[in-house]
Amino acid sequence: MSITPLAAVPSVRRTASAFRGRLGRDAGSGHHAVPRRYRLHLSTACPDGLRLAVTHSLLALDGICPVTFLPAVPDCPDGGHTALRPLYEASAHHYAGPALAPVLGDDWSGRIVSTHTADILRDLSHCFGDGGTRLRPCGAEAGTEDVERLCADVEQAAQNAGRAGTDAAERAAALDALLGTLAELEHRLAGRDQLIGDRLTAADVELWVTLVQLDTVHRYHLDASAVHRIAGHPALWSYARRLAAHPAFGAHLDLDGIARRHHARCQGLEAAGAAVQILDWAGHAADTPGNGARAGGA
Repeated sequence: MSITPLAAVPSVRRTASAFRGRLGRDAGSGHHAVPRRYRLHLSTACPDGLRLAVTHSLLALDGICPVTFLPAVPDCPDGGHTALRPLYEASAHHYAGPALAPVLGDDWSGRIVSTHTADILRDLSHCFGDGGTRLRPCGAEAGTEDVERLCADVEQAAQNAGRAGTDAAERAAALDALLGTLAELEHRLAGRDQLIGDRLTAADVELWVTLVQLDTVHRYHLDASAVHRIAGHPALWSYARRLAAHPAFGAHLDLDGIARRHHARCQGLEAAGAAVQILDWAGHAADTPGNGARAGGA
């Protein structure tokens, strides 16, 4: 197996959100859900940014919550964005940390509401999604949280299966865990178009972004045999392909940006699985009517 080092640049991980304000439905909440008061700042090359961009499109929030798209690769050595520095400094006195994306900002005050993606996703749906586009319908909370847990397991297992410096037994155990979780998700999708109910929900956004990451990032650190085994879940990848052709999903798929962001941050080793693409994401996204995937920038 040919193994080539990728760029040895320290990766940046958000260990805790610096700001966790919440949107509310009434003026007494502090952050009243007023149309065009708030703005998202995100990069679709980042998985959290992609989750937010897809959710924003599914909820049709263009006229309610504007979006500023950031470059795929942050321009600060600490992993932050220069464009976000004024927001961070206005929101915390003598703020010295990285100005990370994504951010939900308050255009009225020029300050940050939240940098916690899970809270932002919930607030966008609960405060701005109407009955026809609500992505977290009543009664589906437990199912959505279960899918979120499974997707987190996929992410962790994929990282462990491709991590440099671990022994073969540890990587094999991580791969087994990854395949077990994928098998559970495959079973849930058998004979279904969506994970919960008869329409798209937040669970579908979560799983789709997880599958994008698995095929465009994590497979670069796995051997070819592992990637072929991951690809052996036809319901999962048919589902991913179908959603890539949906305007709210495929229009935000910035494959070049994902690749540049990954290579700028990654300290791992490239393995033979890098050559085994599971889906032709560009081809499926190109089938999206009016496709105009964001490549970063304002």
